[in-house]
Amino acid sequence: MKVKSYLMGAWREGQGEGVPLRDATTGEVLARVTSEGLPLAEALAWGREVGGRALLALGFPERGRRLRALAAYLSEHKEELYRLYATTGGTRRDAWYDVDGGIGVLYSYASLARNLPEGNFLPEEENLPLSKDLSFQGRHLLGPKGGITVQVNAFNFPVWGLLEKFAPAFLAGVPTLAKAATPTAHVAEGLVRRMVASGLLPEGSLQFVAGGLGEALEALDHRDSLYFTGSKATADRLRRHPAFLERGAFFNAETDSLNAAILGMEAGEEELQRLAEEIAQELAIKSGQRCTAIRRVLVPEDRLQALLQATQARLEGLRLGDPREEAVDLGPLASLEQKAEVEGAVAALLQGGARLAWRHPGRADGAFFPPTLLLAEDPYGPPLHQVEAFGPVATFFPYRTLEEAVGLARLAGGMLAATLATPDPEEARFFLEGLSGHVGRLHLLNRRNAHSSTGHGSPLPRLLHGGPGRAGGGEELGGMLSVRRHLARLALQADPLTLQALTGEYAKGGEKPATVHPFRKPYEALEVGETLWTHRRTLTEADIALFAHLSWDHFYAHTDEIAAQKSLFGRRVAHGYFVLSAAAGLFVDPAPGPVLANYGLEGLRFTEPVGAGDTLQARLTVKAKRPRDEKTGVVEWAVEVVNQEGKTVAAYTVLTLVARQGTGDAP
Repeated sequence: MKVKSYLMGAWREGQGEGVPLRDATTGEVLARVTSEGLPLAEALAWGREVGGRALLALGFPERGRRLRALAAYLSEHKEELYRLYATTGGTRRDAWYDVDGGIGVLYSYASLARNLPEGNFLPEEENLPLSKDLSFQGRHLLGPKGGITVQVNAFNFPVWGLLEKFAPAFLAGVPTLAKAATPTAHVAEGLVRRMVASGLLPEGSLQFVAGGLGEALEALDHRDSLYFTGSKATADRLRRHPAFLERGAFFNAETDSLNAAILGMEAGEEELQRLAEEIAQELAIKSGQRCTAIRRVLVPEDRLQALLQATQARLEGLRLGDPREEAVDLGPLASLEQKAEVEGAVAALLQGGARLAWRHPGRADGAFFPPTLLLAEDPYGPPLHQVEAFGPVATFFPYRTLEEAVGLARLAGGMLAATLATPDPEEARFFLEGLSGHVGRLHLLNRRNAHSSTGHGSPLPRLLHGGPGRAGGGEELGGMLSVRRHLARLALQADPLTLQALTGEYAKGGEKPATVHPFRKPYEALEVGETLWTHRRTLTEADIALFAHLSWDHFYAHTDEIAAQKSLFGRRVAHGYFVLSAAAGLFVDPAPGPVLANYGLEGLRFTEPVGAGDTLQARLTVKAKRPRDEKTGVVEWAVEVVNQEGKTVAAYTVLTLVARQGTGDAP
């Protein structure tokens, strides 16, 4: 039996004998993996054309809704993936991190879509006036590249690795071709089969290959991207391909690194014990086969033995065995080949100056590798900061000063993650300044957050996942950061009417006079740029006094004539929030209608003082709109309040919930 690939809307089997895929515990051959003879170049072109067109037809909000529905669907069928997962050497807890963690990424990116506009363009910053009369303006815009993203995944996270790359690409409207690592390709195949069976993915939005990429790289160009997770050596070889050096395809790498855990000098016993727990957990989850796992532990020399012993105490009780057995805590490594690599790395570390401090007495047969703690009293041997044992192995290093600790951490040449255990903000600041260019994520652990921390090795969808140097120099996740990386940035220059028509956001000079009060219109009927000038209101001394009494705001500039005359205003002025309230009274239509609620206020600025005798008028403009759900949409209104001289005294954005047409919420 062979693991099949899903290309151009059909499941296909590669030619030739292929590479055996074995059960990590028993060594039984489960399937064979090959992509020989598969039409990968044609699949890329098909994905761009068919998948790209289908995704862009949906727009951001609908793609977000489908991600949410897909997450719910996979949650209902995750037990199938759990059963497959046991054959990779992973325990049920390991499967939870991979399967449920991947589903969580889908939910996270689905929630981002609620704040995205309809269509496929994301405006950036504000409009830039390029002429005095505003007839020529500019705007930075993110839009579709028209390409495809290829993802090359590592063996250790066949589910999470695929979904963490798929979700931002799908939300951005970019089709995906996912390549699985051979040792866990059958799990990835099971995932993709479920995703396709859900019926939620447009044709061509996801393709899957088990085996090598073959000719696929030759078909990449400037529209495309490749997201890689794996070894630095493979990443370095890939990034030199002409697809990236000559044709301009985007390359992103996330590679294994020698991540550090550091016990600060100001750490107390609680921080020491919590860091020991963190180290033990990093060696136990997936038997230490995580790119973010702790490989080096830096400890003040007078506390080295205490942290070693505390870590050992947490590892001693772990049970190694077949992950299908309920009482087992650690399974084997993914393969015999992986075990041989870890054994070779440990030998190199021992030869480089480390010594064995402790080794778990559990199983070492087959692909099993017991948790192992090494100690390097001389912390400067080059292999100690260059060789990674990709398994349940950590090396402890003593340090004497904070400067030495930072220097040792830097010797790794770039890390995905580092944990610093300290309760002291100044010590944390020292390490932040020293490591900010050497690590992608700094996890600060102390007695105040230990109960709620998600842990050293857990990348979060809303935060950056990646790191400099040896860690690959790439960026994944990060919420909207990763969505934007799938889009093309361009500078758009146009007249205001064209600019707001293309961006979906109001541009000054593109106003369209309202013939009906905008608050009388349902969401669909509102046009960006639609503008209402209100009637006027002249402020009185009584207005200011009554607002002070109502709000209890008796600040001297509003209530003390003598003090106010000596202020920067030179007179008593109205409260800024009275101006805000008065403006609402000018532009709000009081009768029941499609506008359901005030949803928020952003960017408020008071630009000119207002006093008794001044006359105010407001301009209300539809700034932008986006659907929220089937019944409501969010409308952003640009509000500008001017005085009798035409000067702007306040400007801000009001957000309202507006009923959609035919929902019954609008009278």
